[in-house]
Amino acid sequence: MSPLTEHLATPRLDLVPLQPDHADEMVDVLADSRLYTFTGGRPPSRDELLARYRGQSVGHSPEGSEEWHNWIVRRRPQGEAIGFVQATIVGSRGPADIAWLIGVPWQGRGFAGEAARAVVAWLERRGVPLITAHIHPNHRASEAVAANAGLEPTDDIDDGERIWHRVPVSETTGPLRVGEPRPPD
Repeated sequence: MSPLTEHLATPRLDLVPLQPDHADEMVDVLADSRLYTFTGGRPPSRDELLARYRGQSVGHSPEGSEEWHNWIVRRRPQGEAIGFVQATIVGSRGPADIAWLIGVPWQGRGFAGEAARAVVAWLERRGVPLITAHIHPNHRASEAVAANAGLEPTDDIDDGERIWHRVPVSETTGPLRVGEPRPPD
């Protein structure tokens, strides 16, 4: 686990820094092939996930140019793993790119938006000047999560995905608070 990745909490969720042993429970969360409709790929095996988590949990890219922050999303009070959220920070202060995934049984309940807002707020507190997300142009649910987390679409496309970026914080709205939706413009 990266020493810089902090435990985050929202009204309904705990975002727990990723550790390799999370692979055992996450393999079931990630087993539904519908999760890969827009991103491609297939559900990982336990061994593939364990190897991935071992690499991600070191907290940085091999050459050290990126910080990797990964959290397992747990629903309170049960504590069950329902997905993950991640942030990749280039350099020491950004920009940062965020991503999220919530397992199929827990989708449609606002968990992804709540987790994404927590990560955006955490990045803001760290002084990251630009936050982006890459979203398939037909993935309406992820677009809604991004908008709820204070990001808006740009005209930029990267590898078939639209780049969304954080709307700069205005003096009137203040910083985004964990667990609160962004106020309407």
